[in-house]
Amino acid sequence: MSINTPHFVFIFALAASPAFAQTQSFNTEAVTVRADVIAGGLDHPWGLDFLPGNETIVTERSGQIRILSQNGLSEPVSGVPEVAASGQGGLLDIAVARDFATSGTIFVSFSEPGRGGAGTALARAKLVRDGAKARLEDVKVIFSMNRKSGTSHHFGSRIVVNDDYTLFVTTGDRGQGDRAQDMQDHAGAVIRINADGSIPKDNPSPDGKAMAAEIWSKGHRNLQGATFDPVLGSLITVEHGAKGGDELNRPQAGKNYGWPVITYGRDYSGAKIGVGTSAKGYEQPLYYWDPSIAPSGLASYQGDMFPEWKGDLLIGSLKFELLSRLDRDAKGNILDEERILDGAFGRIRDVNVAPDGSIWLLTDEGDGMIVRLSRGD
Repeated sequence: MSINTPHFVFIFALAASPAFAQTQSFNTEAVTVRADVIAGGLDHPWGLDFLPGNETIVTERSGQIRILSQNGLSEPVSGVPEVAASGQGGLLDIAVARDFATSGTIFVSFSEPGRGGAGTALARAKLVRDGAKARLEDVKVIFSMNRKSGTSHHFGSRIVVNDDYTLFVTTGDRGQGDRAQDMQDHAGAVIRINADGSIPKDNPSPDGKAMAAEIWSKGHRNLQGATFDPVLGSLITVEHGAKGGDELNRPQAGKNYGWPVITYGRDYSGAKIGVGTSAKGYEQPLYYWDPSIAPSGLASYQGDMFPEWKGDLLIGSLKFELLSRLDRDAKGNILDEERILDGAFGRIRDVNVAPDGSIWLLTDEGDGMIVRLSRGD
């Protein structure tokens, strides 16, 4: 997801086929929301971003990229890198470069197969159009987790394109919690690199001594939502806890967010994890959920379509199949939570805000959907 989508006017004119032309209305605390299912039949869609020309680009976890236009979903884009499509792994997030209009550059994250198993990776490529067909050219892996493992979960994998053209990509602990506290291990981290894969000079440890040079922050369990938040002026993330303890964090350079030393969750057996909920040297979350909602997808709402929600945070829930809205004041303090779309569309995997202010959701199902939320009043 790019911080500032290129300045083109996005007018909703996608012609959903009759099978997907579903419209529902939902009353929220401040506004009636219209929800339109505008595409279906996607194989566990995971990430989405907006292209010029009233189009969107979306990934399917099994390894496909498709483009959605007024003509519907395209055939799969060719040239996608090989992915380890097993469990939670596969083709994951996608983000459009800030200079896409001239460069055609996109970024994709995925579980990369290799020696020892799989690990989170980030590639850049050029999207080339040839009539109704599209392909990726000049594919280059610009980040690859430095220790692959045989587990098939906790890949993290959200991408944020920053104003300074650097990139954040999130990882998970790969189901091996101690790795999140190893400062030379890419697992359980926020990674920050330049668009060519090089290391920014203002990273916490660009010499790689105190922590691996690519690492921005550590002590995370499984970060599946990330965005730049203009209210706080920084990156924010959501990550899965264990049994309870899902977190909203503001990852800052060189800081440690505690997993698995501190957590508000417990092991699935009910056993205590770590030393408790706080300890010296570890950061506290901005907010946490107990019981867990299994958060995935995060947006800071800055659009004009829902002025009532300006500055609020929108988080998808896999477990409870809903959209969580965190109401905030002008300084970013969280005041309350409202839960929307409860069970209406299934597991919400991703949340994006379009240039016109509408909200686009992906559902994590074998017959996954793209759902557009707009004003219904």
